[in-house]
Amino acid sequence: MTSSTMSGTATATDTALWMEDLRVVTHDGTEILHGVSLTLFRGEILGLVGESGSGKTTAGLACLGHYRAGLAYGSGSITLCSREGEDVQLLELPEERMRRLRGSRVAYIPQDPALSLNPAIRVGEQIREVLDIHGYGSSDKERSARVAQVLEEVGLPSTPAYQRRWPHQLSGGQQQRIGIAMAFAMTPDVLILDEPTTGLDVSTQSHVLDTIRMMTQQHDVASLYITHDLAVVAELADRVAVMLRGELVEEGPVGQLLAAPEHPYTRRLLEAVPDLAGKKVLTATNELPTVSRTPGLPAETAEEPNRSPLLTVRDLRKSYGSTEVLKGVEFTLEPGQSAMVLGESGSGKTTLSRCVAGLVDDYQGVVALRGKELANSTRQRTGDQRQDVQYIFQSPFSSLNPRRTIGQSLTVPLEMSQKLPPRERRGVVEEALDSVRLSRSFYDRRPGDLSGGERQRAAIARALVNAPSILVCDEITSALDVSVQASIIALLNHLRAERGLALLFVTHNITLARHIADQIVVLNQGVIVDAGPVDEVLEHPTHDYTRQLLSNVPTL
Repeated sequence: MTSSTMSGTATATDTALWMEDLRVVTHDGTEILHGVSLTLFRGEILGLVGESGSGKTTAGLACLGHYRAGLAYGSGSITLCSREGEDVQLLELPEERMRRLRGSRVAYIPQDPALSLNPAIRVGEQIREVLDIHGYGSSDKERSARVAQVLEEVGLPSTPAYQRRWPHQLSGGQQQRIGIAMAFAMTPDVLILDEPTTGLDVSTQSHVLDTIRMMTQQHDVASLYITHDLAVVAELADRVAVMLRGELVEEGPVGQLLAAPEHPYTRRLLEAVPDLAGKKVLTATNELPTVSRTPGLPAETAEEPNRSPLLTVRDLRKSYGSTEVLKGVEFTLEPGQSAMVLGESGSGKTTLSRCVAGLVDDYQGVVALRGKELANSTRQRTGDQRQDVQYIFQSPFSSLNPRRTIGQSLTVPLEMSQKLPPRERRGVVEEALDSVRLSRSFYDRRPGDLSGGERQRAAIARALVNAPSILVCDEITSALDVSVQASIIALLNHLRAERGLALLFVTHNITLARHIADQIVVLNQGVIVDAGPVDEVLEHPTHDYTRQLLSNVPTL
């Protein structure tokens, strides 16, 4: 190891893991990682950033001796350096010994906290299971004490009652903290974190990041934080490494690299990060095609005197059992307007959006389209009303049928509406693909062939084929890379300008506010606590809850 690989005053004794010239290949020999070299130091966090397909997760999983289906080790080495000075060549170990190291000396925290926990095992037992498997201590008493200790370390109650909770009884942030507790239970040398805060709201994310930073420093662990969120890296990491198409293109101290990036790709990533001030231009339309209305479907943008708002929500209430989730929510939306609905997990954002779309059918109150009250359920709404309000789901990976081609999925809404003869439908679908900047060749491709950003564009295209007046967007950019997110925001703003399309944009990403919204609605426990024009709410919030959300926003 050369001195050039060290960070600051770090020495060889501070090194926990050393990856040298790692190459990963597909089963046909195609190289996916092209000689990646990284060094992880104790008590430090290395942020590994890059877009989807850059190879960052492949590199992280290799530290666990694991490869996704279809991939295999090519060449290079990964050395695990113990605190006692014993070096282990991970890629040379037999599977049984590698399995013993996973969870004990090299731990992993996946992206989705809900999927990483067994729903049939109580949370305390899941932490205890890690200790049992790896033989922690010499007695049940020691292991029980360690479970309680690690729960307290991550800021959760250590009481027997809390340990007996099931995963579904915890919030997303609490589930993620249980995952962190499991990872730190054996006090590992190395921790691999794969996008652990992607789906969390800003307040929960802030707590989780504080926990990761504290645990890394307190236990002298070397952490590799894999993410596409450069703002999080700026606040959390000590060093940052940037990957592009399987190569490491830039690495350095986080402050230095983010302030003066040398590689053009790093500069492009930074330019795509939204800023709360809205000074960056994420909404340029010079590359976007001119979009026409779908043939045969007349525009609904004519101004009329004394007309009703496009969408009116009045005294909207929804309860699950004895828990009231929405408590008299009211707002309006005009053609071409975008209203951002903000709030933490559990605030009622998604419930509100699904009531508007008719996907929750037992709410109380009024949802009206152009002054006409809509039935609670989509099944009871007219065909025109269903087409006018279209819903785009959060996950681009589960919102399209994997067995159908993109063209077949986009044709379904036209088949259901029966407004166009079959011979004209392909042309309308291809026009929708054009409008979201997917070439017409995507018509015959399947979702499995597409990236996350391409799938999300296809989902938007499906919502557009019947020319809706309102798009309800439920966290549609939360899992996307910053550059893909920027292109989706540009696309939606273009459609607003071209079609008079209105957006109900549900998100926890406050930094997008000035880039996509005219109005902000802040929900807290089912109540609107702040609402108004974007600048007014961001610059002069009237509620402590809004001020708290703004204070937790990670920034560059």
